[in-house]
Amino acid sequence: MCFLTPILVAILCILVVWIFKNADRSMEKKKGEPRTRAEARPWVDEDLKDSSDLHQAEEDADEWQESEEKVEHIPFSHTHYPEKEMVKRSQEFYELLNKRRSVRFIRNEQVPMEVIDNVIRTAGTAPSGAHTEPWTFVVVKDPDVKHKIRKIIEEEEEINYMKRMGHRWVTDLKKLRTNWIKEYLDTAPILILIFKQVHGFATNGKKKVHYYNEISVSIACGILLAALQVNNGITMRHQTAGHRHLIEGPGRSSEACSKLSSQGRPGFYC
Repeated sequence: MCFLTPILVAILCILVVWIFKNADRSMEKKKGEPRTRAEARPWVDEDLKDSSDLHQAEEDADEWQESEEKVEHIPFSHTHYPEKEMVKRSQEFYELLNKRRSVRFIRNEQVPMEVIDNVIRTAGTAPSGAHTEPWTFVVVKDPDVKHKIRKIIEEEEEINYMKRMGHRWVTDLKKLRTNWIKEYLDTAPILILIFKQVHGFATNGKKKVHYYNEISVSIACGILLAALQVNNGITMRHQTAGHRHLIEGPGRSSEACSKLSSQGRPGFYC
């Protein structure tokens, strides 16, 4: 027995050395191989992903444009305010934005189109993934088109209240006295439909990826609401997820209606 013990120890040592050598070889082999898409490290912010990667994976890679554009550097210009002025301006801006409300009673009183043009231009200054600016703003003034949009929205909203939202959600909304009737979509002088561009197109016709398109459009909508409030306008924002058919026409296959905003002046009995 005493004779066998050193032999067993030697065998175990040889086995351990052999296992470690094989493990090292396996690691070196893996390091030399490129990672496949499936093996790539998952996103840390998985909940922030949109459909950009999905479209690329499902479609032919030749359909997508590789980024080769040269972007001209624009020097940053900045206005420096004294500390007291910064505090004053921030307080005034807060007080102005704090007056913002979601108003469901809107007068049919026209708003200058120059104001609408400027607030949309302001919304277009929003940051976006890889500076792709994946948004389209569509202004609707025609009464017939507004009414068609109202019918589409109300049909979907009724289904939401009756089936999709659930008892708790509907109960929470009772205190706000809201339902699926959206009369303001007819009475508001202007509707702004905000489309997210799932992808764009390069000059050669190939598709361009629009990263974080949903988040980028949401940020632009927030800036739009702030710009309208600064310009004494009132709004009622409406989520339009699933309403791709709000506006149909050529060239819109890459766009989905993301949000809708009603613009105007508040009713007399808000």
